[in-house]
Amino acid sequence: MRAEDEEGFREYVAAQLPALRKLAYVTCGDWHTAEDAVATALAKLYPRWPRLDRPDLYAKTMVVRAAIDEKRRPWRRERAAGDALPEVAQPDATAVVDDQLRVRAALRAISPRQRAAVVCRHYLGMSLAETASVLGWHIGTAKSQTSRGLARLREVLAADRIDLDENMTPEREKTSASA
Repeated sequence: MRAEDEEGFREYVAAQLPALRKLAYVTCGDWHTAEDAVATALAKLYPRWPRLDRPDLYAKTMVVRAAIDEKRRPWRRERAAGDALPEVAQPDATAVVDDQLRVRAALRAISPRQRAAVVCRHYLGMSLAETASVLGWHIGTAKSQTSRGLARLREVLAADRIDLDENMTPEREKTSASA
Protein backbone atom coordinates (compact mmCIF):
# COMPACT_ATOMS: atom_id res chain seq x y z
CA MET A 1 0.00 0.00 0.00
CA ARG A 2 1.26 3.48 -0.82
CA ALA A 3 2.14 5.89 1.95
CA GLU A 4 -0.69 8.34 1.16
CA ASP A 5 -3.23 5.48 1.11
CA GLU A 6 -1.96 4.24 4.44
CA GLU A 7 -2.15 7.74 5.90
CA GLY A 8 -5.70 8.11 4.57
CA PHE A 9 -6.67 4.82 6.18
CA ARG A 10 -5.20 5.93 9.53
CA GLU A 11 -7.08 9.23 9.37
CA TYR A 12 -10.31 7.44 8.50
CA VAL A 13 -9.93 5.00 11.39
CA ALA A 14 -9.09 7.79 13.85
CA ALA A 15 -12.16 9.78 12.78
CA GLN A 16 -14.66 6.93 12.43
CA LEU A 17 -13.66 4.49 15.17
CA PRO A 18 -16.16 5.78 17.79
CA ALA A 19 -19.02 5.70 15.28
CA LEU A 20 -18.11 2.19 14.12
CA ARG A 21 -17.95 0.98 17.73
CA LYS A 22 -21.41 2.41 18.42
CA LEU A 23 -22.78 0.81 15.28
CA ALA A 24 -21.34 -2.56 16.30
CA TYR A 25 -22.68 -2.19 19.84
CA VAL A 26 -26.17 -1.34 18.61
CA THR A 27 -26.01 -4.37 16.34
CA CYS A 28 -24.83 -6.93 18.90
CA GLY A 29 -25.55 -5.38 22.33
CA ASP A 30 -22.16 -6.15 23.91
CA TRP A 31 -19.14 -3.83 24.01
CA HIS A 32 -16.57 -6.63 23.92
CA THR A 33 -18.18 -8.27 20.92
CA ALA A 34 -18.48 -4.85 19.28
CA GLU A 35 -14.74 -4.25 19.71
CA ASP A 36 -13.98 -7.60 18.12
CA ALA A 37 -16.36 -6.88 15.24
CA VAL A 38 -14.80 -3.50 14.52
CA ALA A 39 -11.29 -4.98 14.61
CA THR A 40 -12.35 -7.73 12.20
CA ALA A 41 -14.00 -5.24 9.84
CA LEU A 42 -10.99 -2.91 9.84
CA ALA A 43 -8.65 -5.83 9.17
CA LYS A 44 -10.73 -6.68 6.09
CA LEU A 45 -10.96 -3.03 5.05
CA TYR A 46 -7.20 -2.36 5.13
CA PRO A 47 -6.13 -4.39 2.05
CA ARG A 48 -9.14 -3.14 0.05
CA TRP A 49 -8.69 0.52 1.02
CA PRO A 50 -7.01 1.82 -2.18
CA ARG A 51 -9.67 0.26 -4.44
CA LEU A 52 -12.80 1.48 -2.64
CA ASP A 53 -14.82 4.46 -3.85
CA ARG A 54 -17.00 4.63 -0.70
CA PRO A 55 -14.97 3.09 2.15
CA ASP A 56 -17.45 4.43 4.74
CA LEU A 57 -20.30 2.33 3.34
CA TYR A 58 -18.05 -0.72 3.04
CA ALA A 59 -16.81 -0.30 6.62
CA LYS A 60 -20.32 0.07 8.04
CA THR A 61 -21.53 -2.98 6.14
CA MET A 62 -18.54 -5.02 7.30
CA VAL A 63 -19.00 -3.91 10.93
CA VAL A 64 -22.66 -4.95 10.95
CA ARG A 65 -21.85 -8.29 9.35
CA ALA A 66 -18.91 -8.90 11.67
CA ALA A 67 -21.05 -8.06 14.72
CA ILE A 68 -23.69 -10.55 13.63
CA ASP A 69 -21.03 -13.19 12.88
CA GLU A 70 -19.38 -12.65 16.28
CA LYS A 71 -22.69 -13.34 18.02
CA ARG A 72 -23.07 -16.59 16.03
CA ARG A 73 -19.72 -18.04 17.02
CA PRO A 74 -20.11 -21.04 19.35
CA TRP A 75 -17.59 -19.82 21.89
CA ARG A 76 -19.63 -16.62 22.25
CA ARG A 77 -22.67 -18.58 23.42
CA GLU A 78 -21.00 -19.42 26.70
CA ARG A 79 -21.67 -16.63 29.14
CA ALA A 80 -20.04 -15.93 32.46
CA ALA A 81 -22.23 -15.01 35.40
CA GLY A 82 -20.64 -11.55 35.50
CA ASP A 83 -21.88 -10.68 32.00
CA ALA A 84 -25.33 -9.88 33.37
CA LEU A 85 -23.91 -7.17 35.66
CA PRO A 86 -23.87 -3.57 34.46
CA GLU A 87 -20.75 -2.65 32.54
CA VAL A 88 -20.17 0.64 34.32
CA ALA A 89 -21.14 1.45 37.88
CA GLN A 90 -23.35 4.53 37.94
CA PRO A 91 -22.61 7.23 40.50
CA ASP A 92 -25.17 7.88 43.19
CA ALA A 93 -27.15 10.91 42.00
CA THR A 94 -28.96 11.51 45.30
CA ALA A 95 -26.68 14.36 46.32
CA VAL A 96 -27.16 16.05 42.95
CA VAL A 97 -30.94 15.76 43.23
CA ASP A 98 -30.82 17.11 46.78
CA ASP A 99 -28.76 20.08 45.60
CA GLN A 100 -31.17 20.72 42.74
CA LEU A 101 -34.13 20.66 45.12
CA ARG A 102 -32.37 23.02 47.54
CA VAL A 103 -31.53 25.49 44.76
CA ARG A 104 -35.06 25.33 43.35
CA ALA A 105 -36.52 25.94 46.82
CA ALA A 106 -34.08 28.78 47.43
CA LEU A 107 -35.01 30.37 44.10
CA ARG A 108 -38.68 30.24 45.10
CA ALA A 109 -37.77 32.04 48.33
CA ILE A 110 -36.53 35.16 46.53
CA SER A 111 -38.74 37.72 44.81
CA PRO A 112 -39.90 37.02 41.24
CA ARG A 113 -37.94 39.99 39.85
CA GLN A 114 -34.73 38.87 41.52
CA ARG A 115 -35.37 35.28 40.47
CA ALA A 116 -35.83 36.34 36.84
CA ALA A 117 -32.60 38.36 36.92
CA VAL A 118 -30.58 35.57 38.54
CA VAL A 119 -31.94 32.92 36.18
CA CYS A 120 -31.27 35.04 33.08
CA ARG A 121 -27.75 35.96 34.17
CA HIS A 122 -26.47 32.76 35.75
CA TYR A 123 -28.60 29.92 34.44
CA LEU A 124 -29.11 31.12 30.87
CA GLY A 125 -25.72 32.87 30.72
CA MET A 126 -27.04 36.18 29.41
CA SER A 127 -25.06 39.39 29.66
CA LEU A 128 -26.36 42.33 31.68
CA ALA A 129 -27.52 44.05 28.49
CA GLU A 130 -29.33 40.93 27.28
CA THR A 131 -30.96 40.42 30.68
CA ALA A 132 -32.12 44.03 30.78
CA SER A 133 -33.48 43.78 27.25
CA VAL A 134 -35.33 40.51 27.85
CA LEU A 135 -36.88 41.72 31.10
CA GLY A 136 -37.60 45.25 29.80
CA TRP A 137 -35.41 46.95 32.43
CA HIS A 138 -32.55 49.42 32.45
CA ILE A 139 -29.09 47.88 32.80
CA GLY A 140 -28.76 49.34 36.30
CA THR A 141 -32.00 47.66 37.37
CA ALA A 142 -30.85 44.32 35.98
CA LYS A 143 -27.52 44.69 37.79
CA SER A 144 -29.08 45.59 41.14
CA GLN A 145 -31.79 42.91 40.95
CA THR A 146 -29.17 40.29 40.09
CA SER A 147 -26.92 41.41 42.93
CA ARG A 148 -29.75 41.48 45.48
CA GLY A 149 -31.09 38.15 44.21
CA LEU A 150 -27.69 36.48 44.59
CA ALA A 151 -27.27 37.92 48.08
CA ARG A 152 -30.71 36.66 49.12
CA LEU A 153 -30.04 33.30 47.47
CA ARG A 154 -26.82 32.95 49.47
CA GLU A 155 -28.71 33.73 52.68
CA VAL A 156 -31.37 31.14 51.98
CA LEU A 157 -28.86 28.47 50.95
CA ALA A 158 -26.71 29.18 54.01
CA ALA A 159 -29.67 28.43 56.27
CA ASP A 160 -29.46 25.05 58.00
CA ARG A 161 -32.81 23.89 56.71
CA ILE A 162 -34.86 24.85 53.70
CA ASP A 163 -38.49 23.79 53.80
CA LEU A 164 -38.66 21.96 50.49
CA ASP A 165 -42.35 21.12 50.75
CA GLU A 166 -43.52 24.67 51.38
CA ASN A 167 -41.27 26.19 48.75
CA MET A 168 -42.02 23.52 46.15
CA THR A 169 -45.80 24.01 46.27
CA PRO A 170 -46.98 26.32 43.48
CA GLU A 171 -48.50 29.63 44.60
CA ARG A 172 -52.01 28.78 43.33
CA GLU A 173 -52.08 25.62 45.46
CA LYS A 174 -50.98 27.58 48.57
CA THR A 175 -53.79 30.11 48.15
CA SER A 176 -56.44 27.47 47.46
CA ALA A 177 -55.30 25.41 50.46
CA SER A 178 -55.57 28.39 52.83
CA ALA A 179 -59.00 29.48 51.54
